[in-house]
Amino acid sequence: MTPHRSRSALLSALCAAVLLPTLPACETPPPARGFVPHHEEPAEADRDSAVFLQRRQLVELATAELNAYLDVPHRITVVARSCAGEGSGYDPGTHRIELCYDDLTEDRHLFEEADHHPADEPLAELVRETLHHEAGHALIDALDLPVRDGGRAEEDAADRFAQLMLLRDPEGGRALLTAARAYDLAAAADPIPAPDDEHAPDPARAESHRCAVYGHAPARHPDLATPARAHCARTWATTRDTWTADLTPLLKRR
Repeated sequence: MTPHRSRSALLSALCAAVLLPTLPACETPPPARGFVPHHEEPAEADRDSAVFLQRRQLVELATAELNAYLDVPHRITVVARSCAGEGSGYDPGTHRIELCYDDLTEDRHLFEEADHHPADEPLAELVRETLHHEAGHALIDALDLPVRDGGRAEEDAADRFAQLMLLRDPEGGRALLTAARAYDLAAAADPIPAPDDEHAPDPARAESHRCAVYGHAPARHPDLATPARAHCARTWATTRDTWTADLTPLLKRR
Protein backbone atom coordinates (compact mmCIF):
# COMPACT_ATOMS: atom_id res chain seq x y z
CA MET A 1 0.00 0.00 0.00
CA THR A 2 1.39 3.40 -0.98
CA PRO A 3 1.73 5.65 2.11
CA HIS A 4 -0.33 8.83 2.10
CA ARG A 5 1.73 11.94 1.33
CA SER A 6 0.71 15.38 2.54
CA ARG A 7 0.19 18.24 0.10
CA SER A 8 3.31 19.97 1.44
CA ALA A 9 5.40 16.84 0.95
CA LEU A 10 4.13 16.47 -2.60
CA LEU A 11 4.90 20.11 -3.30
CA SER A 12 8.40 19.74 -1.88
CA ALA A 13 9.02 16.77 -4.12
CA LEU A 14 7.69 18.66 -7.12
CA CYS A 15 9.86 21.69 -6.35
CA ALA A 16 12.90 19.45 -6.17
CA ALA A 17 12.33 18.34 -9.78
CA VAL A 18 14.98 19.71 -12.11
CA LEU A 19 12.42 20.71 -14.72
CA LEU A 20 10.34 22.90 -12.42
CA PRO A 21 12.71 25.36 -10.71
CA THR A 22 10.58 28.40 -11.50
CA LEU A 23 7.21 27.12 -10.32
CA PRO A 24 5.71 30.09 -8.33
CA ALA A 25 4.62 27.85 -5.46
CA CYS A 26 8.25 26.73 -5.05
CA GLU A 27 9.49 30.20 -4.15
CA THR A 28 10.82 30.42 -0.59
CA PRO A 29 8.49 32.56 1.53
CA PRO A 30 10.11 35.59 3.20
CA PRO A 31 11.09 35.28 6.86
CA ALA A 32 8.37 36.18 9.34
CA ARG A 33 10.65 38.52 11.29
CA GLY A 34 13.66 40.75 10.79
CA PHE A 35 14.75 42.99 7.94
CA VAL A 36 14.01 41.43 4.54
CA PRO A 37 15.42 42.81 1.26
CA HIS A 38 13.34 43.07 -1.90
CA HIS A 39 13.86 44.69 -5.30
CA GLU A 40 11.01 45.83 -7.52
CA GLU A 41 11.27 46.18 -11.27
CA PRO A 42 12.39 49.76 -11.99
CA ALA A 43 10.91 52.33 -14.31
CA GLU A 44 13.01 52.61 -17.46
CA ALA A 45 14.59 55.89 -16.30
CA ASP A 46 15.74 54.20 -13.07
CA ARG A 47 17.21 51.07 -14.59
CA ASP A 48 20.86 52.06 -14.11
CA SER A 49 20.31 52.78 -10.42
CA ALA A 50 18.50 49.46 -9.96
CA VAL A 51 21.35 47.57 -11.64
CA PHE A 52 23.86 49.41 -9.44
CA LEU A 53 22.01 48.42 -6.25
CA GLN A 54 21.71 44.80 -7.27
CA ARG A 55 25.28 44.53 -8.50
CA ARG A 56 26.62 45.91 -5.22
CA GLN A 57 24.06 43.97 -3.11
CA LEU A 58 23.67 47.11 -0.96
CA VAL A 59 20.20 46.34 0.36
CA GLU A 60 21.21 42.78 1.19
CA LEU A 61 24.37 43.89 3.02
CA ALA A 62 22.54 46.50 5.11
CA THR A 63 19.77 44.09 6.11
CA ALA A 64 22.37 41.47 7.02
CA GLU A 65 24.12 44.01 9.29
CA LEU A 66 20.86 44.84 11.02
CA ASN A 67 19.77 41.22 11.41
CA ALA A 68 23.16 40.24 12.86
CA TYR A 69 22.70 42.84 15.60
CA LEU A 70 18.96 42.87 16.24
CA ASP A 71 16.06 40.42 16.52
CA VAL A 72 13.00 42.37 15.42
CA PRO A 73 9.75 40.50 16.26
CA HIS A 74 8.05 41.22 12.94
CA ARG A 75 9.06 41.50 9.30
CA ILE A 76 10.36 44.86 8.05
CA THR A 77 10.59 44.74 4.27
CA VAL A 78 13.33 46.87 2.73
CA VAL A 79 12.17 47.60 -0.81
CA ALA A 80 14.18 49.18 -3.60
CA ARG A 81 11.73 50.68 -6.07
CA SER A 82 10.89 53.53 -8.42
CA CYS A 83 9.15 56.22 -6.35
CA ALA A 84 8.45 58.91 -8.98
CA GLY A 85 9.89 61.61 -6.73
CA GLU A 86 8.16 60.60 -3.48
CA GLY A 87 11.47 60.08 -1.67
CA SER A 88 12.87 57.23 0.39
CA GLY A 89 11.16 56.62 3.72
CA TYR A 90 9.57 54.25 6.22
CA ASP A 91 5.85 53.41 6.33
CA PRO A 92 4.76 52.29 9.84
CA GLY A 93 1.45 51.03 8.50
CA THR A 94 3.12 48.35 6.38
CA HIS A 95 6.46 48.02 8.24
CA ARG A 96 8.14 48.83 4.96
CA ILE A 97 11.29 50.83 4.18
CA GLU A 98 11.41 52.19 0.65
CA LEU A 99 14.72 53.08 -1.01
CA CYS A 100 14.05 55.04 -4.18
CA TYR A 101 16.00 54.39 -7.35
CA ASP A 102 15.32 57.97 -8.44
CA ASP A 103 16.95 59.30 -5.25
CA LEU A 104 20.11 57.43 -6.22
CA THR A 105 20.07 59.05 -9.65
CA GLU A 106 19.88 62.52 -8.08
CA ASP A 107 22.61 61.74 -5.55
CA ARG A 108 24.91 60.40 -8.26
CA HIS A 109 24.41 63.61 -10.20
CA LEU A 110 25.34 65.70 -7.14
CA PHE A 111 28.57 63.79 -6.56
CA GLU A 112 29.58 63.74 -10.21
CA GLU A 113 28.87 67.43 -10.69
CA ALA A 114 31.19 68.17 -7.76
CA ASP A 115 33.93 65.62 -8.41
CA HIS A 116 33.81 65.10 -12.20
CA HIS A 117 34.30 61.35 -12.05
CA PRO A 118 32.11 58.26 -11.55
CA ALA A 119 30.45 58.27 -8.13
CA ASP A 120 29.95 54.56 -7.46
CA GLU A 121 31.91 54.52 -4.20
CA PRO A 122 30.40 57.58 -2.50
CA LEU A 123 26.96 56.58 -3.74
CA ALA A 124 27.32 53.14 -2.15
CA GLU A 125 28.35 54.74 1.15
CA LEU A 126 25.40 57.13 1.02
CA VAL A 127 22.95 54.29 0.35
CA ARG A 128 24.29 52.50 3.41
CA GLU A 129 23.72 55.58 5.59
CA THR A 130 20.23 56.10 4.14
CA LEU A 131 19.17 52.53 4.83
CA HIS A 132 20.34 52.71 8.44
CA HIS A 133 18.57 56.05 8.92
CA GLU A 134 15.30 54.52 7.70
CA ALA A 135 15.92 51.45 9.86
CA GLY A 136 16.10 53.89 12.77
CA HIS A 137 12.54 54.98 12.00
CA ALA A 138 11.45 51.34 11.83
CA LEU A 139 12.98 50.64 15.24
CA ILE A 140 11.50 53.76 16.81
CA ASP A 141 8.16 52.38 15.61
CA ALA A 142 8.84 48.81 16.77
CA LEU A 143 9.93 49.95 20.24
CA ASP A 144 7.32 52.72 20.50
CA LEU A 145 10.00 55.16 21.63
CA PRO A 146 8.98 58.58 22.99
CA VAL A 147 10.28 60.40 19.88
CA ARG A 148 7.75 58.56 17.71
CA ASP A 149 5.92 61.65 16.50
CA GLY A 150 7.13 61.98 12.92
CA GLY A 151 8.78 65.32 13.66
CA ARG A 152 12.28 66.72 14.00
CA ALA A 153 13.03 64.75 17.18
CA GLU A 154 12.35 61.46 15.39
CA GLU A 155 14.47 62.44 12.39
CA ASP A 156 17.36 63.39 14.66
CA ALA A 157 17.03 60.07 16.51
CA ALA A 158 17.05 58.17 13.20
CA ASP A 159 20.27 59.98 12.22
CA ARG A 160 21.77 58.97 15.56
CA PHE A 161 20.78 55.34 14.97
CA ALA A 162 22.62 55.44 11.64
CA GLN A 163 25.65 56.74 13.55
CA LEU A 164 25.40 53.92 16.07
CA MET A 165 25.13 51.21 13.41
CA LEU A 166 27.82 52.54 11.13
CA LEU A 167 30.34 53.23 13.86
CA ARG A 168 30.10 49.61 14.99
CA ASP A 169 32.16 48.97 11.84
CA PRO A 170 35.77 50.27 11.85
CA GLU A 171 35.18 51.61 8.33
CA GLY A 172 31.68 52.93 8.99
CA GLY A 173 32.89 56.45 9.64
CA ARG A 174 33.57 56.76 5.93
CA ALA A 175 29.87 56.30 5.16
CA LEU A 176 28.92 58.99 7.67
CA LEU A 177 31.49 61.43 6.29
CA THR A 178 30.32 60.71 2.75
CA ALA A 179 26.71 61.35 3.79
CA ALA A 180 27.84 64.59 5.47
CA ARG A 181 29.41 65.69 2.21
CA ALA A 182 26.22 64.80 0.34
CA TYR A 183 24.26 67.03 2.74
CA ASP A 184 26.74 69.85 2.11
CA LEU A 185 26.36 69.46 -1.65
CA ALA A 186 22.58 69.38 -1.37
CA ALA A 187 22.61 72.54 0.75
CA ALA A 188 24.84 74.31 -1.78
CA ALA A 189 22.54 73.28 -4.63
CA ASP A 190 19.34 74.27 -2.78
CA PRO A 191 20.10 76.39 0.30
CA ILE A 192 16.47 77.03 1.31
CA PRO A 193 14.98 73.97 3.08
CA ALA A 194 11.49 72.88 2.11
CA PRO A 195 9.06 74.29 4.71
CA ASP A 196 7.48 70.86 5.31
CA ASP A 197 10.79 68.98 5.69
CA GLU A 198 10.96 67.48 9.19
CA HIS A 199 14.68 66.74 8.96
CA ALA A 200 17.25 69.10 10.41
CA PRO A 201 18.74 71.46 7.81
CA ASP A 202 21.36 69.73 5.68
CA PRO A 203 24.33 71.61 7.22
CA ALA A 204 23.18 70.56 10.71
CA ARG A 205 22.86 66.91 9.66
CA ALA A 206 26.32 67.06 8.10
CA GLU A 207 27.82 68.47 11.30
CA SER A 208 26.03 65.86 13.44
CA HIS A 209 27.66 63.06 11.44
CA ARG A 210 31.11 64.67 11.54
CA CYS A 211 30.76 65.21 15.28
CA ALA A 212 29.85 61.54 15.79
CA VAL A 213 32.82 60.33 13.73
CA TYR A 214 35.22 62.60 15.59
CA GLY A 215 33.70 61.91 19.02
CA HIS A 216 33.86 58.15 18.45
CA ALA A 217 37.59 58.15 17.68
CA PRO A 218 39.30 61.56 18.04
CA ALA A 219 42.78 60.12 17.53
CA ARG A 220 41.79 58.64 14.18
CA HIS A 221 40.38 61.93 12.90
CA PRO A 222 42.66 64.79 13.94
CA ASP A 223 41.59 66.61 10.77
CA LEU A 224 38.11 66.97 12.28
CA ALA A 225 39.32 68.54 15.52
CA THR A 226 38.01 72.07 16.11
CA PRO A 227 37.15 73.98 19.29
CA ALA A 228 33.49 73.73 18.32
CA ARG A 229 33.76 69.91 18.44
CA ALA A 230 35.17 69.71 21.94
CA HIS A 231 31.83 68.28 23.11
CA CYS A 232 31.65 65.55 20.47
CA ALA A 233 33.09 62.72 22.59
CA ARG A 234 30.38 63.33 25.20
CA THR A 235 27.70 63.67 22.53
CA TRP A 236 28.77 60.42 20.91
CA ALA A 237 28.74 58.60 24.27
CA THR A 238 25.17 59.83 24.86
CA THR A 239 24.10 58.64 21.40
CA ARG A 240 25.68 55.22 21.92
CA ASP A 241 24.36 54.68 25.43
CA THR A 242 20.84 55.97 24.75
CA TRP A 243 20.27 53.92 21.63
CA THR A 244 21.89 50.79 23.08
CA ALA A 245 19.62 51.02 26.13
CA ASP A 246 16.55 51.53 23.92
CA LEU A 247 17.51 48.53 21.80
CA THR A 248 18.02 46.19 24.76
CA PRO A 249 14.80 44.19 24.12
CA LEU A 250 15.95 43.45 20.56
CA LEU A 251 19.68 42.92 20.97
CA LYS A 252 20.93 39.50 19.99
CA ARG A 253 22.89 37.79 22.73
CA ARG A 254 26.45 36.93 21.84
